[in-house]
Amino acid sequence: MQRAPKYDLFSQRDVKFQELIKTKYNVSHLMNELELGGVQARFSYVRMKYLFFSWLAVFVGSWIIYVQYSTYTELCRGKDCKKIICDKYKTGVIDGPACNSLCVTETLYFGKCLSTKPNNQMYLGIWDNLPGVVKCQMEQALHLDFGTELEPRKEIVLFDKPTRGTTVQKFKEMVYSLFKAKLGDQGNLSELVNLILTVADGDKDGQVSLGEAKSAWALLQLNEFLLMVILQDKEHTPKLMGFCGDLYVMESVEYTSLYGISLPWVIELFIPSGFRRSMDQLFTPSWPRKAKIAIGLLEFVEDVFHGPYGNFLMCDTSAKNLGYNDKYDLKMVDMRKIVPETNLKELIKDRHCESDLDCVYGTDCRTSCDQSTMKCTSEVIQPNLAKACQLLKDYLLRGAPSEIREELEKQLYSCIALKVTANQMEMEHSLILNNLKTLLWKKISYTNDS
Repeated sequence: MQRAPKYDLFSQRDVKFQELIKTKYNVSHLMNELELGGVQARFSYVRMKYLFFSWLAVFVGSWIIYVQYSTYTELCRGKDCKKIICDKYKTGVIDGPACNSLCVTETLYFGKCLSTKPNNQMYLGIWDNLPGVVKCQMEQALHLDFGTELEPRKEIVLFDKPTRGTTVQKFKEMVYSLFKAKLGDQGNLSELVNLILTVADGDKDGQVSLGEAKSAWALLQLNEFLLMVILQDKEHTPKLMGFCGDLYVMESVEYTSLYGISLPWVIELFIPSGFRRSMDQLFTPSWPRKAKIAIGLLEFVEDVFHGPYGNFLMCDTSAKNLGYNDKYDLKMVDMRKIVPETNLKELIKDRHCESDLDCVYGTDCRTSCDQSTMKCTSEVIQPNLAKACQLLKDYLLRGAPSEIREELEKQLYSCIALKVTANQMEMEHSLILNNLKTLLWKKISYTNDS
């Protein structure tokens, strides 16, 4: 009789236990694989995201650099300027004291580009080991555009006047007529004509050649050159070092901004305007030195206000147009937007307008729009002094000594409120200007900074 088989319960339990362990191991292994796959997927996603944004940053950065480089090459055309001038000089069309150094010996060369417009080239330069600022006109403007320049360029580029056979007397008559149109009918214009002939005689041989006359005529269309000649003996006007055609070299200054800080153009692009204003204030000189610079600006306002050849209007009183030397004496850096009052009035009057915004030249010379005729009036609203005080307000009040701050603020606001149409404006102008100068000088006269 056969016995029924006995089950080995221990062995059966052991098999099940092993199967259970194996199952758990498989599940755990599967979960580990899934977790590892998830990590790899997340890592792959992060890597792709990183690569995408890196590529995007490189693309945007390259585009910005390309655009700015293109802008830079458009603004800075020194080689083109030199070629045009030297071609004219070598063919005998123009002449001047800077021509030989620029085109033959090459001891006048361009350095850092300071241009802000393609048709007005501006560079730091070196001439026979002396630093200077080189300015060159590039393009012709066939009509006057109050949003850009107030100087017709057609004749300047062509150098077509005076023509061969023109006598010195005829040339003097041409210059006299030009001054009469720009400066008004004044009794001392003949003196200015003689002064121009002296400047035009670049080689100082006592005669003005045709090439020198062509260069002088071209330069006289430019308000900055004319102002440098008129104010050549004034402290705050840069000195004229020489010229060739309508290229001219003027004295340079160490600090080319009122705030004393100048950054590369690439860095300027990425600095917000508000932060830049705060940064400007941090880099200003000490207050006594700022006061001395401010006095220089007030003295320059006096120089151009009803000077020997009429009144000139400051139509861009921004900090970038003012500089100073190592002694903290103010020097004008850019005077291209300082124009004769007579000239501006003649050009802006009867200009069609819809509002006062249409009656502006530069940034600061404003007239009003006559709504009955829809024409611009000829009377400028703000005098130079009011615009200068507006610029100096924050500059002087920051860090001002407590004992004069209240009086200084009061005088500055009285100055800013000055209007051309006010009764006895010239008397008020002189009184406010003298009071400001006296207050500042009194505070710094016994300091080392004075």
